[in-house]
Amino acid sequence: IDPIVRWAGNPNINLVVKFLFLPITLQLLDLQIFAAPRITLKPLVPTFPCFASIAVSLLDKPSVDFGLKLLGGDVMAIPGLYQFIQEQIRTQIANMYLWPQNLVIPILDESLGAIKKPVGILYVKVVKAVQLLKKDLLGASDPYVKLSLSGERLTAKKTSVKMKNLNPEWNEEFRMTVKDPKSQFLKVHVYDWEKIGKHNNLGMQVVPLSLLVPHQKKELTLDLMKNISLNNNKNKYRGKLVLELTFNPFKEDSLNYSGRHLDNSSTTTNNKELGEGHMSRHSIGGLLIVTIPGAENVEGNHHNNPYALVTFRGEEKRTKLMKKTRNPKWNEEFQFVLDEPPLKEKIHIQVMSRRTGFGFRPKETLGHVEISLVDVIHNGRINQKYHLINSKSGFVSVDIRWKVI
Repeated sequence: IDPIVRWAGNPNINLVVKFLFLPITLQLLDLQIFAAPRITLKPLVPTFPCFASIAVSLLDKPSVDFGLKLLGGDVMAIPGLYQFIQEQIRTQIANMYLWPQNLVIPILDESLGAIKKPVGILYVKVVKAVQLLKKDLLGASDPYVKLSLSGERLTAKKTSVKMKNLNPEWNEEFRMTVKDPKSQFLKVHVYDWEKIGKHNNLGMQVVPLSLLVPHQKKELTLDLMKNISLNNNKNKYRGKLVLELTFNPFKEDSLNYSGRHLDNSSTTTNNKELGEGHMSRHSIGGLLIVTIPGAENVEGNHHNNPYALVTFRGEEKRTKLMKKTRNPKWNEEFQFVLDEPPLKEKIHIQVMSRRTGFGFRPKETLGHVEISLVDVIHNGRINQKYHLINSKSGFVSVDIRWKVI
């Protein structure tokens, strides 16, 4: 949906701005906004209202016009100030929401199963760039590449910085989890690294994943642009970036997945029971998905603000903190992309509490558990409550799945 939005009014809004620790009150008046947003309803789901979220982005920089009064005088009458403030506002809004950036408004709770689950892994190799812009006054640029997938809140992947080089070669590889290869796209940004201050934008580009054929490597040479505005034809040449992309979907049928729920009385499968033939079917990489629904009866000696820490292969991930509760509900999912199945490894889950204010003992442990992953590889999934070690009666719920590439 691509509507045109025009709004004008004279609202009674007072802004309090601190300047050198002194509060200054400004009056905002004669506000006018003109914007061309793109509204996308995605993903489509069988649950009412038939979509899980609303994504809003801008097709071009918005036009924002307003007046400011200070002590009855028109601040915007100061020469040059009006144009400067207006351009700053347009630029900041465009940096956040100009397509392909967007604002995602959740409609359905992810815990209801409406949000799409991972379906494969995108392998990205950043090969090189050529003829990048020179941004530094003394010497060439110091470029690095930042990668992210649309519709994801995960931390972006970054290459190393190549100092003073307009034709850098990286040959660095990254793996990213894909949920919807038909609608998602890879966002690529090239920046000039700065020791102090904001890093300069050297260029960007987007790659729809729908261009990729599963299991086939595709080499792309991308023309870098300042931004991807659909209404802007003034993008000057900013160099090229070479990528190699491969999308590998998960092989659900290769798993002996029963979907059964295990309890504490379940017999642990050992490596010998898997057999040589079974081991060969589980000798390839995949995605380990760890979901922490919540915990029960966790109690600290000094405070009850629990959160969970998930540690695997030295990588630590944590849930949000829940204040003043003994029965937290997190429903958070964490992902680990692996080159081989973790048949002989364990995952460590620890429930902690952190004081929200000042005081002694800012953190304390509420209990922990170590889970062997061999059953996950054998069955495809375990969904179980575990008694927390060093806790009187605390339990943590854990759902772990293994998807083969």
